[in-house]
Amino acid sequence: MDNINKQFYNYLWAYVLVALSGCLGNVVDGIIVGNLISADGVSAISLSKPVNQFIFTLHLLINAGAGMLVGYALGQKNINDARRFFSISLSLSVGLGVLLALFCGVFFLDETTRLLCNNEQILPLARDYMQVLLLGNPAFILMWGLSTMVGVDGQPRLVSLAVIIDNALNLFLDIVFIQWLDWGITGSSAATVVGHLVGIAILLSHWWKPEHRRLKYIGISCESGGIIARIVSQGAPLAVASISLTLLLLSANRIVLSTLGQTGIFAFAVCMNLLQVYNLFLSGTCQTLQSLGAIQVGKHDAEGLNVVLRKAFRFITIAMAITCLFVWIDPQAIAALFGANNPDYIVETDNALRIFAISFIPFCYIYTLMVVYKLYGYHKMALFISLALSLTVIPVLWGVAHTVPNYLWYSYLIAYIIEALLIVLFHRIGHVKFELKAKE
Repeated sequence: MDNINKQFYNYLWAYVLVALSGCLGNVVDGIIVGNLISADGVSAISLSKPVNQFIFTLHLLINAGAGMLVGYALGQKNINDARRFFSISLSLSVGLGVLLALFCGVFFLDETTRLLCNNEQILPLARDYMQVLLLGNPAFILMWGLSTMVGVDGQPRLVSLAVIIDNALNLFLDIVFIQWLDWGITGSSAATVVGHLVGIAILLSHWWKPEHRRLKYIGISCESGGIIARIVSQGAPLAVASISLTLLLLSANRIVLSTLGQTGIFAFAVCMNLLQVYNLFLSGTCQTLQSLGAIQVGKHDAEGLNVVLRKAFRFITIAMAITCLFVWIDPQAIAALFGANNPDYIVETDNALRIFAISFIPFCYIYTLMVVYKLYGYHKMALFISLALSLTVIPVLWGVAHTVPNYLWYSYLIAYIIEALLIVLFHRIGHVKFELKAKE
């Protein structure tokens, strides 16, 4: 157990550093844009988040599923299977990334932009930001995919280093491209892409040493179809959760913009940046569960898996409590960080932040629980949670907007409470017992 304790914190702090770097990258990115361009620039980035989320969905569908399967294979010391999963996930990441870049970033850029933004003042900013974002999406998917594989292969610290340098370079280039080269909001997305390319180069150094070559690219064979199906099946719950979140972001942006206007969409953008702070701890916890937990499952070590789960839930509980308290102390200062100098913007953001700080607590628990169900092999329950996690919010948000719009910000909290009750109900109806199942 001492070894698992050490491994847990090695993985956890490595992934927390990864998430911290990403969190700072996203949040500080918004602060830079808000102060160097305008508050509408922050709104444009927020309206573009469904594109980011969709790209992340492709990563989850391919690499999160493959990462778990690689973990199971390595736990069973089946190196050949691990290499097959790795090779196919790498091929799919590059292939789908290029197709998305051509389809949405070249041929249907204007249609994609108008789908996400119907405000004529913000539209040009959103188009400029999304064009580079879409063209550079293969780098996004490959960066996240290699991070998953290098971490599962026992080098989470290299992942931390790559992501930290990636985001640090992104922030530095934000200032260079936006202020010094006067590229405007295009400079923000360009800086992100360049940062990912450097991160990829760092991750590839994992294969320089012979002892780190358990995973290597062996190409695609005639049996790849069955392996792709296994990868997609394994990653489906997380991918469904992500695509549902994409739909939620798209719907929420439209509902908030039509109900509360530019003031509301700015407040919502700041709240989505707050979610990045929660995601700092959530991502670190879930990545640890997926990597270290999958290895315990591969070993059929039920006691070791239980230790990992207990530590994960204890950590995320403490982290969320601290984050919520921090937001409640001075939400107006957070609004001001993002360039809010209009009193209406500050008041609206103050109100929204206090409510969202509480709303994201059940969200984090539910998301972590989805990973737990997946590890124990309860795929249907994990799939239900992944669907409900975002889709529950959409009808609640729509209903509140059309009946009591002044309480719009409570929609997320109401939806997550409803979903938590449904999970408890279905868990009891199904008589689910968390017992470790043998993996193929």
